[in-house]
Amino acid sequence: MQTTLTDPLRSDARPEAFGFSDRHLHDLHSACSAWKIKDVVVVKDGKLALDVHESGQDRLGAIYSCTKSVLSALIGIALARGEIGSLDDPALDYFDHLQLADDDPRKRDIRIRHLLTMTPGFDWPEFDKPYWAMKRTADWIQYVWERPIGHVPGEVFTYNSGGSHLLSALLRKATGLSVYEYADLHLFRKLGFRKPRWNESAGVHEGGAGMHLTSRDMARFGLLYLNGGRWDGQQVVPESWVNESLKTHHKGFSHYEPPIFGAYGYHWWVSPQAHNGHIDCYFAKGYGGQYIFIIPELELVAALRKEPTDKSEAIYSKKVLFEHILPVLA
Repeated sequence: MQTTLTDPLRSDARPEAFGFSDRHLHDLHSACSAWKIKDVVVVKDGKLALDVHESGQDRLGAIYSCTKSVLSALIGIALARGEIGSLDDPALDYFDHLQLADDDPRKRDIRIRHLLTMTPGFDWPEFDKPYWAMKRTADWIQYVWERPIGHVPGEVFTYNSGGSHLLSALLRKATGLSVYEYADLHLFRKLGFRKPRWNESAGVHEGGAGMHLTSRDMARFGLLYLNGGRWDGQQVVPESWVNESLKTHHKGFSHYEPPIFGAYGYHWWVSPQAHNGHIDCYFAKGYGGQYIFIIPELELVAALRKEPTDKSEAIYSKKVLFEHILPVLA
């Protein structure tokens, strides 16, 4: 990993310099059109290789669960600054105002680490009812903590956007700032983000989704992680946090079919070559096909946004990368 000295996202893309012929670009545009891919931004070797936008320009858009990976960076920053004591802090210590009807003692065993790795043990079939039920309540935090415990904390991975929302609320309590204010101070402004938006509920910014970024800013965030948390000569996110975040902490959706996502780090997906059939990579993934890919071996970052359609069509964003971009750049 190398230090970024200048911001390649402020330059114009030169695809021909990276081996993209007119034919390659035609096929790429055709695939994007057919698969409803709205934006493709690729940085290779610290330079902008591709900058493709359906609308002709880069616009602010929802990144859905890619929000989780940005939130993870903020947790790492707060930990390094001493605003959060330890990943082994009981998460409930940051919610001492709550009165829970369910006094299951196992909830006291849920650590911040478990929320980051999606292993708090809540009974939470994400893609069934809990997530949408949470969003219909007036108090999302109370709703999540009232969910029954189905597994010993730390033992079973269950994708849980409610747990991510607890991390956002926890960060707000620990820092005394809104999560947006904290992100703007310690991340957004340092990377030169273009007026991000972040939805909130009852004063807490949505931890599991809700962020709106440009695709270039998505790529900036990926590039920050490719470079070990450094940006323009400054250590924005601790390098140790980046390394831990991109390390496998749980096997993830190994019990789901097809197992298309890979293993899980600290709110990042870990996808080795043995899993994806192409190359070792890491990614943030949002509903409908929003991705931030990091491929250290190629010094490459790719941000892709897709129009959300049928859930099964999110795979097309990965197909654009693996079938139309990597064959040229690898």
